[in-house]
Amino acid sequence: PYDGKWSKTMVGYGPEDNHFVAELTYNYGIGEYRLGNDFLGITLVSSQAVSNAKKMGWPLKEVTTGVFEAEAPGGYKFYLEDKEQLKQDPVLKVTLGVSNLQKSLNYWSDLLGMKIYEKDEEKQRALLGYADNQCKLELKAVGGAVDHGTAFGRIAFSCAKEELPNIEALMKKEDQKILTPLVSLDTPGKATVQVIILADPDGHEICFVGDEAFRDLSKVDPKGDKLLDDAMAADNSDKWFAAQKMKKASA
Repeated sequence: PYDGKWSKTMVGYGPEDNHFVAELTYNYGIGEYRLGNDFLGITLVSSQAVSNAKKMGWPLKEVTTGVFEAEAPGGYKFYLEDKEQLKQDPVLKVTLGVSNLQKSLNYWSDLLGMKIYEKDEEKQRALLGYADNQCKLELKAVGGAVDHGTAFGRIAFSCAKEELPNIEALMKKEDQKILTPLVSLDTPGKATVQVIILADPDGHEICFVGDEAFRDLSKVDPKGDKLLDDAMAADNSDKWFAAQKMKKASA
């Protein structure tokens, strides 16, 4: 939707082999987005993050005892648990809004095979995952339709590539939405990965990636931090728009 002009950066607390990693996408020429109620936040267990925020004067709001809400520049919510950072991945869960909790559980658990760790009918929420030691997915009813705004993304999982045709066949059999049928994507100089992209009942996009090639593609670049700093310094997009007497477009 943004004319294909974009850059992305993968950020996390460790390699994608065993950590949750966020993909930050910059669409050139877009100054801001309209947020919906689809993505409700990321929860971290890290007293260091809380300490960092306080030192920087970053606004924090204590929502429950020892849990602070912080808002990223784009408006995305982070929930910081003021506890010692876990030795494994400190990203505890990602929360998505749903319109019908049971319908979503039928999709994510019955079809996609996620284990239900918690379910709270009163609060209309559930916690799911593929493994005990991995970041969890929390589904929370929003009391109406899910609005994806203009800033929506997708959630991705890696799996053995031989599982991908089975996933596609199951979705076809169950008459579920497939946004991108199983396809091979080339990355020049790197790996060719197989992916399939689905949509759940609320339109949340879900990407399954063949793990074997993805491990080659997702190796940590030891110069990553410097490359990012250099790219941001060289961008100067705000100055360019000002010089052209143009305002960055909003999505």
